[in-house]
Amino acid sequence: MAGLLYRLGRFAARRHWSVVVAWIVILALAGVGYSLFAGTISSSITIPGTATSKVTDELAKKFKSASGGSGTIVFQTTSGDAFTADQKSGIRSFLSTIDGYKGVRATTNPFTTQQELADQRQQVQDGKQKIVTGKQQLDAAQAQIDAGQQQLTAGQQQIDAAQQQLDQQKAQAQAAGQLAAVQAQLTAGQAQIDANQQKLDASKATLATNQQKLDANRKKLQQNETKLDLSSQLLDLSKNIRFVSSNGSAAVGTVSFQKATIAVPQTLKNKIVDKSEHAGIDGVRVYPSNDIAQGVPSILGPGEVVGIVIAAIVLLVMLGTVIGAALPLVSAILGVGVATLGAMSFSGLVEFISVTPVLGVMLGLAVGIDYSLFILNRHRSQLKQGMELHQSIGLANGTSGNAVVFAGSTVIVALLALNITGIPFLGLMGTVGAVAVAVAILVAISFTPAMLSLVGFRILRRKERAAIGRTGSVRIPNKPMATWRAIVTLVAGVAVLGVVALPAMHMRLGLPTGAAEATDSSQYKAYKVLEREFGAGQNGPILVVADLPHKATGNDLLRQEVAIGQKIADQGHVHAVAPIGASSDGTVIAFQVQPTGGPSSVSTENLVHDLRDLSPVKADGGNVHLGVAGNASANIDVSEKLADVLPLYLVVVVGLSLIILIIVFRSFLVPLTATAGFVLSLLAAFGGLTAIYQWGWLGQVFGVHDPAPILSFLPVIEVGVLFGLAMDYQLFLVSGMREAYAHGAPAKIAVQRGVHAGRAVVTAAAIIMISVFSGFIFSESSTIRPIGFGLAFGVLVDAFIVRLLLIPASMHLLGRAAWWFPKWLDRIVPDVDVEGAKLERGMPSRGDDTHAEHGHHAAPVVEDAAPAVAHHEHPEHRA
Repeated sequence: MAGLLYRLGRFAARRHWSVVVAWIVILALAGVGYSLFAGTISSSITIPGTATSKVTDELAKKFKSASGGSGTIVFQTTSGDAFTADQKSGIRSFLSTIDGYKGVRATTNPFTTQQELADQRQQVQDGKQKIVTGKQQLDAAQAQIDAGQQQLTAGQQQIDAAQQQLDQQKAQAQAAGQLAAVQAQLTAGQAQIDANQQKLDASKATLATNQQKLDANRKKLQQNETKLDLSSQLLDLSKNIRFVSSNGSAAVGTVSFQKATIAVPQTLKNKIVDKSEHAGIDGVRVYPSNDIAQGVPSILGPGEVVGIVIAAIVLLVMLGTVIGAALPLVSAILGVGVATLGAMSFSGLVEFISVTPVLGVMLGLAVGIDYSLFILNRHRSQLKQGMELHQSIGLANGTSGNAVVFAGSTVIVALLALNITGIPFLGLMGTVGAVAVAVAILVAISFTPAMLSLVGFRILRRKERAAIGRTGSVRIPNKPMATWRAIVTLVAGVAVLGVVALPAMHMRLGLPTGAAEATDSSQYKAYKVLEREFGAGQNGPILVVADLPHKATGNDLLRQEVAIGQKIADQGHVHAVAPIGASSDGTVIAFQVQPTGGPSSVSTENLVHDLRDLSPVKADGGNVHLGVAGNASANIDVSEKLADVLPLYLVVVVGLSLIILIIVFRSFLVPLTATAGFVLSLLAAFGGLTAIYQWGWLGQVFGVHDPAPILSFLPVIEVGVLFGLAMDYQLFLVSGMREAYAHGAPAKIAVQRGVHAGRAVVTAAAIIMISVFSGFIFSESSTIRPIGFGLAFGVLVDAFIVRLLLIPASMHLLGRAAWWFPKWLDRIVPDVDVEGAKLERGMPSRGDDTHAEHGHHAAPVVEDAAPAVAHHEHPEHRA
């Protein structure tokens, strides 16, 4: 690899204009691809296969009216007084306009909805009064029927008595032989009795009909009473839900979309936000909530520009020339442009979330500057020693460029390993980040040599150019550090990192809410108004879906709603439960549950778990299975899924680091110390994140006004990126120690020489990387800010405490044991020659015996020992 890079460097130096033009063409092609094929970027984070997504999919099939996404718009009077009639009319007109937008299913007027709730409650009260009155009327009618029945009974008794008397008279007349004489009288009497009986039977039929009607009315009244009772119970469950605040100064309108929130086009959301900003309702502020107003952040903002400016200042101080300082920046910007435009060209085919390109820009800028600097710094050192220009460019590319390729490869592998998590958006983030690093490597080993050839010796200061070839010997350390100092450094460093890492024990994961946005943003103001006027749970309602064992309609459906709603309400941390409705086939019921806590609170998280554990609920005819969905539930699912994959990913990365470092350093203890240092710096970074963003320490400095759980995917990203960067610094420092040891220096002195050779450029590189990452701490996006801090703080801890202090101290204490490696394994493991030492030894002698430090990785060469030892062999090891 070193030889190939040497030839590439020489080629780029000789054909510098061809290489520069080629990269410009590549950048242009990436731009064309972006303009032709770029798609929309989403600000929502989802993971397929979670419990929430399964419920959402079911709703889309059975309950389409409840399956679409929704967002809220908060209205607040500027005076704090109740809305006037004109203001209500303005809000109604505003919502009607939004209702007409393509992609909007419907809008909900808060005043109409609040009035409907009040009317429903009044209707229930009026209905109950009507029931009482109806019962009284039915009782009175029943009393009349009972009285009529008594009269009919008495009449029947009279008819029966008359019939009996007539029959006796007939019998007596027949016995006396006078039947013919009284026959006419008896016939007339019988006719009178029959007529009375017919009237009585008719009255009985009428009375029976009236009784049937009365029974039917009583049954209907009972059904209405049952319905009213059930409706009253449902209203009691939802009594705490309001759409207009109790003082009348705030209101919540709802916008229902035809698609899920994640699928709603950003253009539609932007249109609603623009309309809200120009609502034109006198005395009313309009705040779209986070579901609507959360947009795609800009890739570069003022904070990021400041970070780049700081990096430029560091480069200028280190290199002393404007050309030298500009070259790494130009290389990095070129690489970022190619990688970002190229990756975004696929956003029309693959779903990108807003953080994905930003992470690529972060990494591309940071490593792009550093990788170009490593090669440039080596080239400067060689020029000052009198090496010919193109020869120096080729050698710098073959040595430092070789180290850049290998170090960058570790970052790429760590990022690509994010795909093993099985989480699509995280794997895509890793892939885009890996592409950005890969392009930065390619730019560093081709574009940078070409630019070095173009600027020639102007890369050096004027005094340095005048002193070319007369640099003299460079003083190198010949004494090891004191053992007591190594012990104190190691103990104190581990103790400090341990203390910093303590908050990580209490780290919680979540996704940002409107409370994390800037205090002057619409999202934050909407969140706070809802929290203050309607309760914290209004910002994170939960959707509960019940699958019934059989179809339910009428009072049976109401009875199911009440029973399930009461079960839900009986759980802790429930503020209100409101039924949304039922599916067309009557087998699915949906509820909106308003928790007592906010969407990122522990109580809401516990409530989601409690509701899921509640399923199945026993009911008449079978069990009712409950599912939980909604934004708060989705955020919890995403966070838990990411927390579950973190240990696996950490194990993979740590195992990977051990294998790579064993191959590079041909040692067991060096990889163990490097990996232990990485774990320490990682835990310290987690501790810093928890203390600042979850606990709110130094909140005013970092703009944390409402502490909240840590961004759910940040720990996984932190592991991947910090691992790669930690291995970069480990490589640039410890390889210098290894070279010094291989060239005959005692193990403990080799440690000092390696640190002496690499500390300047590693320090500069770390400051540059920290500056670039820190620029993102003050981004407009609440998602990006903690990522910027986590990476900046992680690099700060790893570079300045772990790599420059703890690793040298531990290497000193290990001494020769640090480089122990079984001979049989030494023969099997390939010699990757990361630093290109073999290439350097094969270069023609420059006719001097100067033992200069060649940049960050050059070790002092002991010439009488160099020819006698192999790249990985120390004289003390030979038989």
